Amino acid sequence: MAECRSLFANKLHDYGAAWRIMRPSSITDQIYIKANRIRSIETKGVSLVGEGIRPEFIGIVNYAIIGLIQLELGFADVVDDMSNEEALEAYDRWAERTLELMLRKNHDYDEAWRGMRVSSYTDLILMKIFRTKQIESLSGATLVSEGIDANYMDMMNYAVFGLIKLTFGDETEQEPEVEVAGR
Repeated sequence: MAECRSLFANKLHDYGAAWRIMRPSSITDQIYIKANRIRSIETKGVSLVGEGIRPEFIGIVNYAIIGLIQLELGFADVVDDMSNEEALEAYDRWAERTLELMLRKNHDYDEAWRGMRVSSYTDLILMKIFRTKQIESLSGATLVSEGIDANYMDMMNYAVFGLIKLTFGDETEQEPEVEVAGR
């Protein structure tokens, strides 16, 4: 999470909170782009852009937090309605809430994520994206399902699990070798 937050802070420095203009549905689509790229790289085993899977999981974490902030505050018509300090405070608040959720679920599921493949996290994130798109199409009027916020938190936690596995590895799987075209 420190790596994700550092990138978020650096982008805040460079761009400010330009993402404040984004509606939650656009954020869902940004997460979709990242998860779909991960799946494409996992399937093809080659990246023509020269970046691997890690940066995309980091992007999912950060966009999920942006989505949670946008759900909480609503999107802005101007991008200068939030200082970098306020954005980082909101980031930290949502990161902590999502960690708390993960710890509760980790207790109940007995750390099942540790036995999963990174590719399963990708598929679960994609499933959560399509669920979120359906909830957005229903304007949030679900009968039995959790809301968009819960789905963003789950996407974030699956991405964090992927980052943990890619960083520290485990005995069941390593990051797939990705050929970088032109190198």
